[in-house]
Amino acid sequence: MKRRIVLSGFAAASAASILPAWSQTPKIVFGYTAVSDFASVFVAREEGIFARHGIDVEPKFIPLNPSIPAAIQSDSLQMGGPTPSVYLQAVDGGLDHVVVGGGGMTSSRMTGAGFVARSGTGIHSAHGCVGRKIGVPGLGAYLHVTFRAWLMSARVNPDEVNFVEASFPQHGDLLRSGSLDGVVTADPFMGRIVDSGIGYVAAYYTTFLPEGNPTILYTARRDWANRNKDAVKAFQESIVEAAAFMNHQKNNAKVREDIGKYIKLPPDVLAKAQISPPAPLINEKQLTYWVEVMKAQKMLKTTPQVAQLIVK
Repeated sequence: MKRRIVLSGFAAASAASILPAWSQTPKIVFGYTAVSDFASVFVAREEGIFARHGIDVEPKFIPLNPSIPAAIQSDSLQMGGPTPSVYLQAVDGGLDHVVVGGGGMTSSRMTGAGFVARSGTGIHSAHGCVGRKIGVPGLGAYLHVTFRAWLMSARVNPDEVNFVEASFPQHGDLLRSGSLDGVVTADPFMGRIVDSGIGYVAAYYTTFLPEGNPTILYTARRDWANRNKDAVKAFQESIVEAAAFMNHQKNNAKVREDIGKYIKLPPDVLAKAQISPPAPLINEKQLTYWVEVMKAQKMLKTTPQVAQLIVK
């Protein structure tokens, strides 16, 4: 009997030694919204990159970007992808979250996001937005903040525009019903709205943004990141590898296939969508840019010390 117990214990120990590495590390539930800026996470998951680096990352859809920091704080998510403005407002509000990587980045060549007006409204400029109801996929999120900056550059007071929070999948229906006069949206949803005739692109306003700044930040609670340094490092190495995969033109079809599994759109629609260049590693200059944008809009009460916010 004793020998059997010893052998059983030996077998269990041997089995544990050959279990995949992710079984011995915490499962990472990662929150994302329905945009292709999260492509590096989708690719790392679907191409087995996370698994090769010994971590188990489960992408979880979150309808509105501003919900992500609260979900991370409550440990419903271990990581997530808030926009820079959402993240900085969360930090400004007292959450101790850190940046572990990034998703897409700004590029003047990207016309995959813009301001879409409802057909028949006749809106063709920033001044045409005054007094209108404009939907944004998150108050205080990336598209909202950058749209406000565009209005200000045209000498339009953003406070004279009625902003309504609406998730990307709702944009088409809200325009069709007349509930909104326009939406600040992104592909692949923008393409579907335009193709259906519900609306038209009034401005590719994001093309005025400086090059190379992150559109999505991958973040975690600081205490969680400190307890799981190996997992964080493996995550960072994985998204760098995923970015390299994305940058090879030969992988374009596979990248779109991977994105489609999480954004849930038909292949023909996704085939037309632009995919933001990946920015897996975030530096202080990039984060400082967003601090300055938000300070100009009086959206931060404090000035974050960006050097202390980035896990390198």
